[in-house]
Amino acid sequence: MRLGILGGAFNPPHTGHLVCAQEALTQLELDKVLFVPVGEAPHRSLEGDPGAEERLEMVELAIADDDRFEASRVEIDRDGPSYTSDTLRGLREAMPDDELFLILGGDQAATLASWHEPEAVLELATVAVVERISWSKHAIGIKVGRLRGGRAIRYLDMPLIQISSSLIRRRAGEGRPIRYLVPDKVAAYIESNGLYGASVSEGAPA
Repeated sequence: MRLGILGGAFNPPHTGHLVCAQEALTQLELDKVLFVPVGEAPHRSLEGDPGAEERLEMVELAIADDDRFEASRVEIDRDGPSYTSDTLRGLREAMPDDELFLILGGDQAATLASWHEPEAVLELATVAVVERISWSKHAIGIKVGRLRGGRAIRYLDMPLIQISSSLIRRRAGEGRPIRYLVPDKVAAYIESNGLYGASVSEGAPA
């Protein structure tokens, strides 16, 4: 199986994540994309984090209608910081016959050299990067080109979607609509649970 791995906070998951997964699946000819919400983020605290279980549940709601996508709790169940190299090793041990593709945004790829065991990441999986306006293929290449395996990175085309999790959290807290920015089931979950400062809708569980 050709398996894509899309990690991140997913705080919350949004339409951009789904489009990214779909583009990776088609351009890399993947069989499935595994969404891996971070358990304990190693390099930063998560702003307004409702909790790992809540973020996982939102991912499951976001991908529920697409059997090409699957959610994994591998990082949530592992103690300590969620290092990508450890995740890839675990997947490799569990699925030795699968070919792994790590899907990164351009901003993530630009910091790869500062990750825990970055060359192990490049060895364990084919890294595929979605370019961003602020991080082009050339700019990313300068950052990672000296890493062993850095020149083997693949690059993906993706429609420009100016949606971020921070934007959605801010809009939810301001009482502004987030429908169409996130899947309807995720919007309903955020509203019914009052996440990110959203007002709980009348009749919704507290």
